[in-house]
Amino acid sequence: MSNDDQYGGGGHGEVGGTGQTRTRLPDSPSDAYGTPRRTPRASRGLVTVVGVVVLLIAAIAFANQSQDTPSKPPAEASPGSTSTSPTGKDPVDAKNDGVPSGFAQDQQGAQSAASNYATALGSDGMFNPARRHSIVGAIADEDTRTKLQSGFDADYSADLLAQIGLTKDGLAPTGSTFVNRTVPVGAKVNSFASGTASVDVWCIGMFGLTGEKSTRPVTSSWFTISMNLKWNGSDWKVLETTQKAGPTPVTGDNPVSTSDEIGKAVTEFGGFTYAR
Repeated sequence: MSNDDQYGGGGHGEVGGTGQTRTRLPDSPSDAYGTPRRTPRASRGLVTVVGVVVLLIAAIAFANQSQDTPSKPPAEASPGSTSTSPTGKDPVDAKNDGVPSGFAQDQQGAQSAASNYATALGSDGMFNPARRHSIVGAIADEDTRTKLQSGFDADYSADLLAQIGLTKDGLAPTGSTFVNRTVPVGAKVNSFASGTASVDVWCIGMFGLTGEKSTRPVTSSWFTISMNLKWNGSDWKVLETTQKAGPTPVTGDNPVSTSDEIGKAVTEFGGFTYAR
């Protein structure tokens, strides 16, 4: 037995004297130098484990709750992709000389009106004088109707119809189908007030004559129609319209359909009433 070890054992059941290692002898009832040590209680360890598990569960639940609660975006955040997606509102069900009418006096109504007017102005009906006057009369504002009518009459002259291969009434030769269709891809508002709106409509169009002897096969093109609209008290009406080429995507690798397939598709597939 040593009583000069560095742990201050001095006869408290410790063996050694190097100052590096101490070994405690097993406790026994006959140990006269100290009270026998008690074994750790299992209940205390169990309580500790349960407490740790409860804390972990609480932490996980708090983290999940934080992730599920959406944060409110700042008021000045820029519009996301939803600004150009459909609203799900039903299109109008009224028509004026075959052209949809009765659009709402808001930005969505202006976009929908411009899209439907672009479709009408880009239809084969514009090559028939009587039908052209009905279309322009249905969509033009009364203050600019005469000016617009004169301009479209000059554009769709008898000389143009003859160059295309149409009759003076805009009809295709026997055995051919005349194709002139405009399909809106999207619309955007450039400016808006309660009584006026400026809207751009991005479109793809098809134009030409089907048939084996046609010198103008049906081709597609991309263009943007710009419209200035005026609210007349019950609907949007056209003040002015212009057109420019593009934006135009790269042509895909789809095989070109035959003339008969195009003619059949045009007669079988109808158009739409466009609404945001």
